[in-house]
Amino acid sequence: MHLKDKVALVTGAAQGIGKAFVQVLLGKGCKVALVDLNVEVGKASKDDFDKQFDEEMTIFIPCDVSNEEKLKDAFEKTIQHFGKLDILINNAGVNNEKNWEITVQINLISVIRGTYLGLDYMKTENGGTGGAIVNISSLAGLMPAAHQPVYSASKHGVIGFTRSIAMAATAGNYGVRINTICPGFVNTPILQSIDKEENMGQYSAYKDKIKDMMKFYGILDPPLIAEGLLKILEDETLNGEVMKITTKEGIHFHSYIPLPFQANK
Repeated sequence: MHLKDKVALVTGAAQGIGKAFVQVLLGKGCKVALVDLNVEVGKASKDDFDKQFDEEMTIFIPCDVSNEEKLKDAFEKTIQHFGKLDILINNAGVNNEKNWEITVQINLISVIRGTYLGLDYMKTENGGTGGAIVNISSLAGLMPAAHQPVYSASKHGVIGFTRSIAMAATAGNYGVRINTICPGFVNTPILQSIDKEENMGQYSAYKDKIKDMMKFYGILDPPLIAEGLLKILEDETLNGEVMKITTKEGIHFHSYIPLPFQANK
């Protein structure tokens, strides 16, 4: 996909990985809707980008992605402002083991809902011009995380949903590619949440063990995750892929054993 003049919607766009995504998309000539719950930080990020790029290249839309109507409204505002949608990055996420329903709602349900909303606008059968959706998971979606069981479950769900809906997109000729990115530990505000009892609940007693894991695996910086995003968007052959990003191996893809009915294809 050539990214110049494409329109992207990024959730959780105000800081961390989301802001890094916006940075690289703008650098490639995309127009971007920044969708985020944090109004103050969101506006500040928009101001930062306006200093580097034409202010018409971005729009900030305050939104709680866990609210169905507000999420729908964010998509509608993006279409109204830019006239189309080519790229969707479902990036918004939280780490909350104490109020675990919030984690499932934001990390998984909102990703599913966002994907379906994106498909409504991008599917060729609906009059769209096709496009790409990238759902952000985590290495915790590929392995157990003893002290973050609900976070791990939500990220496992993102991978299962993404691989499955990508197969549906191929079977239905949607004209939309759907992939997922699974980073290791990344230097973002979510990483800092492990020190907070209001986030970790009963698992706050094990925060030192998580910090030991961070030392073992290392911590990534958001720009590397954004580099992975560009690879997925620009490579038209990628659909249903699970990209892993680690300090040891960098950007690479997870390998699965072919399903029996796919083995001879």
